[in-house]
Amino acid sequence: MNKAWVYILRCGDDSYYTGCTTNLKQRIAEHHAGVNCTCTRSRRPQKAVFTEQFARIQDAIEADQRIKGWSRRKKEALIDGRIEDLKTFAQSPEMRMRRRHRGYW
Repeated sequence: MNKAWVYILRCGDDSYYTGCTTNLKQRIAEHHAGVNCTCTRSRRPQKAVFTEQFARIQDAIEADQRIKGWSRRKKEALIDGRIEDLKTFAQSPEMRMRRRHRGYW
């Protein structure tokens, strides 16, 4: 069984970078060294703020692509372990406002 990870880095400019790998320790070291990572090279230093392990690289790739499409608030909910907030942040601002006015919250 090959293990794989999806990870989120908080970059020096306070942005987030999401990636996936089969060798987490090596990949994080590459980011820190500015090697094989043009997207984060100019945004050092970085700190790994989230990792999740998967049994298959295909699953890690799918999670990576899904997380990359998320808003900053939703990524921060994941990083903070606020899983219950993920569904809320998936909704559009308009839908959240409608739910509030209808008494769902």
